[in-house]
Amino acid sequence: MTRQDDQTFVRVLGRADVLAVGFGAMIGFGWVVLAGEWVTGAGTAGAALAFVIGGAVMAVVGLVYAELVSAMPKAGGEHHYVLRGLGARWAFVTSWAMVLGYLSVVAFEAVALPETALYLFPDLQAGLLWTVAGYDVYATWVLVGVVGAVVVTWLNYVGIRPAAVAQTIAVAFLVGVALVMLTGTVVGGSAETAEPWFTGGMAGMVGVLVAVPFLFVGFDVIPQSSEEIKLPQRHIGRLLVVSVLMAIAFYVVIVVGTGFALDDDALAGTQLAAADGMATLWGHPAFGTLLVLGGIAGILTSWNAFLIGASRLVYAMAASGMLPRWFAAVHPRYRTPSHAVLFIGGLSVLAPLFGDNMLTWLVNAGGITITMAYAIVAITFLVLRRREPGLERPFRVSAGPVVGTVAAVASLVLLSLYLPGMPAALGAPEWIIVGGWWLAGLYFLTRFPEVGYGADAEERLIRATGR
Repeated sequence: MTRQDDQTFVRVLGRADVLAVGFGAMIGFGWVVLAGEWVTGAGTAGAALAFVIGGAVMAVVGLVYAELVSAMPKAGGEHHYVLRGLGARWAFVTSWAMVLGYLSVVAFEAVALPETALYLFPDLQAGLLWTVAGYDVYATWVLVGVVGAVVVTWLNYVGIRPAAVAQTIAVAFLVGVALVMLTGTVVGGSAETAEPWFTGGMAGMVGVLVAVPFLFVGFDVIPQSSEEIKLPQRHIGRLLVVSVLMAIAFYVVIVVGTGFALDDDALAGTQLAAADGMATLWGHPAFGTLLVLGGIAGILTSWNAFLIGASRLVYAMAASGMLPRWFAAVHPRYRTPSHAVLFIGGLSVLAPLFGDNMLTWLVNAGGITITMAYAIVAITFLVLRRREPGLERPFRVSAGPVVGTVAAVASLVLLSLYLPGMPAALGAPEWIIVGGWWLAGLYFLTRFPEVGYGADAEERLIRATGR
C-alpha cells in the first residue's frame, strides 16, 4: 500500500522480471570500452580475480539488502530501512546520496547511447551546437540521446509491466552475447595469448576494483520496486543475491574472453577491446558488431532499471514528507509514480546537451555517494538486528552481525578509494558536484523535524510535516 491516498502499485513482477531488473542494472556499456584497460592493467587472471573479489564484496552488501527487503518490502528500499533503524535525518542522507548515484547512471546512459552509435555510424556527428568542457556537442548526437530518453521514460510512465518486458528482452540478448563470447573463448581462444596472467601487482588489481562500485550498483534497484513484485518475500532476497552472482559471471566471461583473444600489442591498438576480442575469437568482424549491440542492450537495461529505482526512491521520500508531495503522485491508470518518472526522465532528456566530459564527472561524483549509502544501510542492518531481534525476516542471513560488519567495513573501504590521494580520487569538478548536491539537500533536510526511529517513524514524520 502506498502512502498517497489509497492508491496502490500493481504487483506484476515475477522471478524473471526481478532478475532482469537487478542483473540488467549492473550491465551497462562500460565493459565494452574498459575491458582492454582491465586486462592490460591487471592481467587476464588478475582482472578476473579482481571482479570475483569486488563482486563478492558487493554480494555481501547484497545479503544485507536481501534480509532488509524481505522484512520491509516497500517502494523506496533503503529509505524505509534507515528511517526505521536510524531515524529521519539519516534516512534522508542515505536516500539523497542514492538518488545522486541513480541520477548519475541515468544521465550517463543518455550520453552512452549516442557515443555507442558513433562506433556504428562514424559520420553521425553533424550540426555543431556548442562545446562543453572541451567536448563538441552535435545536434544529431544529442538527438539520439534525447530519443532514447523519451522512449525509456515513456515505457516507465505507462506501467512497470512494459518496462519489465523490454528489460527481459534486452537482458536475454545480453546473456546470449555472453554465451557467444564464452563459446568463442573455448573454441578460438588461446591461453598463451592471455599471458602474463597477472600484471601491475596489487596496484593493477586495485585499478580494476575501483570500477566495482559503479559497475555493480544496481542490485539495490530490486528493493526499490518491491511493492510491485508478486513473489513471497523471502524469494525477493534470494533473487537479489543471484543477480549479483550473475553479474560477476558476466564480467569474468568478458575479461577472460578479451584476454584469450588479444595479446599486448593488440590491446594497445584497440579502442573497443571486448568487441575486437569477440571478432578475433570467431574470425569475423560481424561478431564484434554483435558485441557492440550487446553493449547497446546493456545501456538500455541499466538505463531502464535505474529510472525505475530513482523514481521509486524519489516517490518514497516525497510520500514520507521529505520532498514536495507532488513527487508522491501515483498514476490512477498505470499505477506508476508518474510525476517522479517524468522528473527523472526529463533530466535524462537534458543530459546529452552537456556532452561527455561533464557526465563523466557526474558519474564519479555518484560513485562516492553510492558507497556512502551502502555503508549506512549496513550499519542500519546491524542496529535492527540488535534492537529488533523479533522483526520478521523471511530471508534471514546466517551470521548476521559478521555479514553486516563486513558489509559496512567493505563499503567504507570502497568509499575511501574516492578520497584525495587514493586511486579513484575525485577531481575538483566532481567535488563541486558533490558539494552542490549536498547544499541542495540541506535545504530539504532543515524543513522537516527529527522524529526518532522505530516501526512507526514514517507515520510520525508524515504527521509532523503535514504532507
